This record gives sequence, structure tokens and C-alpha cells, in this order.
Amino acid sequence: MGKIKTVKFKLNTFEYEKPFHITGSVSDKVNNVEVIIELENGILGYGEASPSFRVNGERFETLLSLEPIVNEMIKGKEVRNYRQIFDIIDRFFSFPSIKAAVQYAVLDAFSEEIGIPVYQLLGGSEEKIETDKTIGISSLDERILDAKKFFEEGFRTIKIKVGEDLKEDIEAIEAIYEITKGAKYIVDANMGYTPKQAVTFVNEIYKKGIDIHVFEQPVQRYDIEGLKFVRFKSPFPVSADESARTKHDVMRLIKEEAIDYVNIKLMKSGISDALSIVEIVKAANLRLMIGCMGESSLGINQSVHFALGTGAFDFHDLDSSLMLKEKEFRGKYKIQKPYYVAI
Repeated sequence: MGKIKTVKFKLNTFEYEKPFHITGSVSDKVNNVEVIIELENGILGYGEASPSFRVNGERFETLLSLEPIVNEMIKGKEVRNYRQIFDIIDRFFSFPSIKAAVQYAVLDAFSEEIGIPVYQLLGGSEEKIETDKTIGISSLDERILDAKKFFEEGFRTIKIKVGEDLKEDIEAIEAIYEITKGAKYIVDANMGYTPKQAVTFVNEIYKKGIDIHVFEQPVQRYDIEGLKFVRFKSPFPVSADESARTKHDVMRLIKEEAIDYVNIKLMKSGISDALSIVEIVKAANLRLMIGCMGESSLGINQSVHFALGTGAFDFHDLDSSLMLKEKEFRGKYKIQKPYYVAI
């Protein structure tokens, strides 16, 4: 039977192909924690935590220190009873990325044990999904070069980071639009605007005849009134990201009528809360996208299988591994740009 024998944590560091700049943050590398669950029958399951101090207040050093605690809590548990294990791991609400990694590693081990892919365990709704590609904050020339490159590679959903300079952001959107007509755009301010700046931004873009499919996290995470203000003034759908970490956050956002979309990230919520958020948002007749932090292909694999399994998402922002220097691809899916295909 598939009882958990041991849980091991391993630190993996990955460099970005080039520095990744979003509002208030520039990263040249990520420190991710690989989780390996070994069953008594020798089967292994893998997950990955990509901690974010900016979003979750997590540091990789703290996550690594949790290894003996996790072992103590789930050693000897049957992976086929994964919801029981999820309930135990839900106690790590202050460490959502490690919660996601452990929960996924349990599913991965169970998947290997019974010979069914994780996405089918989660419902098997889709056989492939389409990811976007992200343009970080940089000079106008660099943004244009990136947009041209991504469009030529076949990406038809382009995510554009804004939030540090309103005038430059508007110029960048207009320039990118001119060379990528036919693409869909997700614009992410990462909490960089005031509510009034956000409304000015979307109105200026709308006047230029440019359509934004999702306007993501325009204001500070705790400014729910500000988010609602933008939503009711915006001609484009507004999404919460940093404001929507847990299922409780999402319920409040819906109650306050502050959003059109929720961006689920497994690194913010774990698998268990993410499953709840899908049902909560669907029940409210709102929309979903799925995003990522700094996961490698091992971590992106988790979100790919979650998205394929649930079939819940209009947009998939799962491109972090495409930005990293990796020696080995570790996803249980195929890349056929811009698609991720089940195997």
C-alpha cells in the first residue's frame, strides 16, 4: 500500500534569462524548495514551493526548516486518502507555497501508484491549455523587442507589467499593440497604482481603441474599496491577485463586489484552497485565471495539471519556467508553444 515513508526538502536555485522587473521588485534568480515524498513501496512524488516574501511573507530558509515537522505530521499516511492529508497540511496556512508543494507531491505519488495522471485525478476536463508570455517592466525599446519576439514565437495572449510610471505604461501598451494586433492582453499593475491612477490608465487605453481582457491587481492588496472603485469605473474586467490569497479573501472580494476575475496561484493558496476558490468563483458567476510565482518546470507542472484537471480558467499565466535557465525539463506535459499538452 502507498504509505508515506519519508518527506525530503531540497533547495534548488534558478537564474532568470534576464532580470525580471515588476512593480517594486527586480529578480535575477529564484530559490525554490523541491519536495520529494517517498512511499514505503518505493514510489516517489514531487512538488515544488516557490516562496515569495512580497506576496506571502515566506523565505526559503524558513520553508526548509519545516521538513521534520511535515515528516512528523504525515509519515505513515496513505496517499490514496489524500484529502485527509490535505486537511493536515492546511494547518500550514502561513506557508502556502510549501502547502502547495506537499499537497501536490502527495497527488503525484498517488498518481504514480495507480497509473493515472494527476490532471485526470482532478477531473480531466482539458487535454491542453494555452499560456501567455509576460513582458516585464523595462525600457520602451526592450518591451517592443520582447513583444515582437513572443508574438513571432506564437504566443497570442501577452501579459504586460505596468505600475511604476503611468505615462510610460500607456506608451508601452500602445506600442506593443501596434506590433501584436490580434493578441489578447492581460495588464498587471502588481498593486502599483492608486485607484485614480488606475482609472486614468484604463480610460486612456480605451480611448486608443485597445482592448484589455484582464486588468490585474491595479491597487494595493488591502484596498478593497479602491479595487471596487476601479472595477466600477473600468471598461475592462478587473482581477484580484495579491488581494486573493485564500478562499476567505475571495469570499470577501465577491461580497464587496470588487472583482470580475480571481487569479489563482497555487503558491498563494495550496491545492486545497485553490479547489475551494474554483467552486466559490463559479458559484458567484465570476471568472478565473491561473498564475504563477517563480516556479521551474517542476512547479509549473503542478498548475498545468490543476488547470487541465479542473478546466476552470479563461487565461493561463504559466510562463515562469520559460524565463528561467533550467538544465532539465521536469514537467509531465509537452510544450507546443503556446500550448501545454497533457501526456
